[in-house]
Amino acid sequence: MFVVTNRIPVAEGFEADFEDRFKKRAHLIDQSPGFVKNLILRPVQRRFNHKTGTYEEKQEQGYYLVETHWENEQSFWDWTTSDSFRAAHSNRPPAEMFAGPNALEIHEIIQTTEKA
Repeated sequence: MFVVTNRIPVAEGFEADFEDRFKKRAHLIDQSPGFVKNLILRPVQRRFNHKTGTYEEKQEQGYYLVETHWENEQSFWDWTTSDSFRAAHSNRPPAEMFAGPNALEIHEIIQTTEKA
């Protein structure tokens, strides 16, 4: 299985609008061959400080993570050239919603402890 993660720095004050876009999404990806699931992860402003052994409020920019899970890598690439991909990405958000560029990462799952 492959996981594609889009790390997105959402500008302060745009968090609710960003999350609302996903709540209202068209679910076009859901019917794509090889698609497994989609997770939207909100950053938490706490970090563990290993030196002090305590949790602290984080000061730096957090990233939302948009994870899509696929049966195989080719299914993801096929989706990126599909009509549903173009339709899903046609309603572009305003540029000021973002605090910087996103980063797309692709990983292969080599082990999981997920319950079947």
